[in-house]
Amino acid sequence: MKSTAAKIVQRLQAAGFSAFWVGGCVRDFLLGREPQDFDIATDAKPEQVEKLFKKTIPVGRKFGVMVVVEDKHQFQVATFRAEADYQDGRRPGKIVFANAEADALRRDFTVNGLFYDPLAEKIHDWVGGEKDLRAKIIRTIGKPEERFGEDHLRLLRAVRFAAQLDFEIEPKTFAAVKKLAPKIKLISAERIRDELLKLFQPPHASRGLVLLRDSGLLEHILPELAATVDCEQSPDFHPEGTVFEHIKSMLEKLPPDSNELLPWAVLLHDIAKPVTTERDSKTGAIHFYGHEKIGAEMAGKILTRLRFPNRQIEGIVACVLHHMQFKDVKQMRKSTLRRLLLRETFPLELELHKLDCLGSHGDLEHYDFLLEQAEELKKLPTIRPPLLTGKDLIGLGMKPGPALGALLHEIREKQLQDELKTPRQAKSWAKKKLAA
Repeated sequence: MKSTAAKIVQRLQAAGFSAFWVGGCVRDFLLGREPQDFDIATDAKPEQVEKLFKKTIPVGRKFGVMVVVEDKHQFQVATFRAEADYQDGRRPGKIVFANAEADALRRDFTVNGLFYDPLAEKIHDWVGGEKDLRAKIIRTIGKPEERFGEDHLRLLRAVRFAAQLDFEIEPKTFAAVKKLAPKIKLISAERIRDELLKLFQPPHASRGLVLLRDSGLLEHILPELAATVDCEQSPDFHPEGTVFEHIKSMLEKLPPDSNELLPWAVLLHDIAKPVTTERDSKTGAIHFYGHEKIGAEMAGKILTRLRFPNRQIEGIVACVLHHMQFKDVKQMRKSTLRRLLLRETFPLELELHKLDCLGSHGDLEHYDFLLEQAEELKKLPTIRPPLLTGKDLIGLGMKPGPALGALLHEIREKQLQDELKTPRQAKSWAKKKLAA
């Protein structure tokens, strides 16, 4: 991908145009990280880009933005431009094509305002980005209030870049984030969700959460989560402290290859504790009765508000709803335990349980037990499909209805208890049941 990005610059320069790598790819390249994509800026107009490359996509022609498809990869190629007259905290009312320096000055943060010529191997820095990159600082280009006023999402992006890169936010920039934090509510849920998905990735998820709190953005984006900051817990079970500290501790321990839904299961698993808090007047013990059920409802509403896909919402909500079951696994009936192990979301639930333990008391006894039980269940492939279906019972003379469903449930229960092991046994038992 890197070599192809260099070839695009070469073709543009060979045709007499200026062309550079820009933005995040230059930042990551200079930090020794592998860029995820390469953006290119040039003084070539969209129609000139179209003539130079076989396959282009006019994703934002009027803004000078084209996508060039080369070697099965897509590269954004944008004409140098300056922007002005921002009206809605997102889009410029006026765009004019300009030179490279003006294009750099319109960008958000200094570390994202660097231009690089891969042919001459030369950096062009009109914004002080190299110095801030070495100092590990996130700083706006120009006045912070102006940059954040142009696009309010930059408030959240400042936090995300600081967490992702393990940088500090420059004091004046951070002060502006705090001052303007309420403006984030004017940004669409989809754009906020996309930033949060990046923010809560390991290994920087925990710091991302802390920066959200310290910036004042958390109470405007996820007020339900902000409520956990001062929510106390019984030290016997949670020596780490408040619910917020518990969640933070769990995020610190996220595996690098985590399921994409795991950070959200962590963030939301105790979301209802602030609204279910009860303190025993005699012992002082703190309880959160029913927080998993209320939390599942709250999680569903939060994820719907952030426009998560339904499938992902269902998986995360299942984790929140079931997470308290894991403390009882050793006392469960065999059938109940197997139902838990056979749930589609069990692998995700198990990882949540592990983090829940590591983020509090540190005891993995139930986690290890479930790992053993899951391995044992793999050796019993016949357990997974039900022995009989509704069609089988109708064939035995039953009519569709509640009684049929109840009998199917009873047969499945006996199968999971190892009381019925084959379809023939199940049919024989069902016939006797019906005859009686």
